[in-house]
Amino acid sequence: MATHATLKVADATANDTAGGSRAVRRKLEILRGAAAAFRDRGYAGSSVRDIARRLGMAPGNLYYYFRNKQEILYFCQDYSLDVLLREARRIARGPEAAEEKVRALIRAQVLCMLDELHGSAGHIEFHAMPKARLARIIAKRDAYERIVRDVVADGVRSRRFAPCDPKLVTLAILGAVNWTARWYRAGGGLGADEIAGAFSDYLVRGLMR
Repeated sequence: MATHATLKVADATANDTAGGSRAVRRKLEILRGAAAAFRDRGYAGSSVRDIARRLGMAPGNLYYYFRNKQEILYFCQDYSLDVLLREARRIARGPEAAEEKVRALIRAQVLCMLDELHGSAGHIEFHAMPKARLARIIAKRDAYERIVRDVVADGVRSRRFAPCDPKLVTLAILGAVNWTARWYRAGGGLGADEIAGAFSDYLVRGLMR
């Protein structure tokens, strides 16, 4: 099962230099400030100045890390997908039954989106990126979807899951998890770990025979 620790920046940047890791941490802080601006004003209605104001930064300091909000969006996608792909591959290789793997995949994604990224709507507004970068992100999203779909298909073949269309089920699971970025509010109601547990219980229960 994915733990909070597996999703920390230190793990995601284990091969970076110390300076590179510091830059990633600072970019994540900016991303979290951007998440609040995107929730309040929407991605299209938020400016770099809005994001800088949220963080108590001068816009010039923010420009040191991101030239525009499209770069923030790209970082949100690229960073989170690298984390999710690494975790998904580890889970898929494990010896656990299919239902435990799906549960772990759901928990890992919820924790990454809500805890690590503070519910940044940037995770689901990826189509706003320029085409050159969008192609790279879509390739990573497709790779992640294939891993989840293969785990679901293994569950059907092993008769752990009821007969179903693995692709359709995978899209339903990912759609439900991705939508949490629309309604999640840090510090309000359930925490990220509680939401991860509830979603994994509910979604896996629907797959079982």
